[in-house]
Amino acid sequence: MILLLLTGCGAQSSETTYRQISMEEAVTMMEEETEYIILDVRTAQEYSEKHIPGAINIANESIGTKDIPDIPELPDKDQLILVYCRSGNRSKQASEKLVKLGYTNIVEIGGINSWPGETVTGDK
Repeated sequence: MILLLLTGCGAQSSETTYRQISMEEAVTMMEEETEYIILDVRTAQEYSEKHIPGAINIANESIGTKDIPDIPELPDKDQLILVYCRSGNRSKQASEKLVKLGYTNIVEIGGINSWPGETVTGDK
């Protein structure tokens, strides 16, 4: 009986999750890392108005839907993916969904409203 209880407790603590860091920590990470993806989970319109240079756009609402069980733009589920939105709410939701889809290296960096670097406009 005790063994079963210990096994149950151990299973909960080993759940894969995502990390949360500040935008300043994200800037440092981007300077130190080379193989990462910046993922903007806002709408296409928000993305075209301004986004972090090099970011790809996949709307939070489309992640984990039956129509898109796997995300072609994110083929490597172990790659470092930095997720942001406008204020930090949708990026948390998207990070949770990505983890449920099997992504193992998700870092939620908050909202573009806190981004200290340059931004670009347009679809790319």
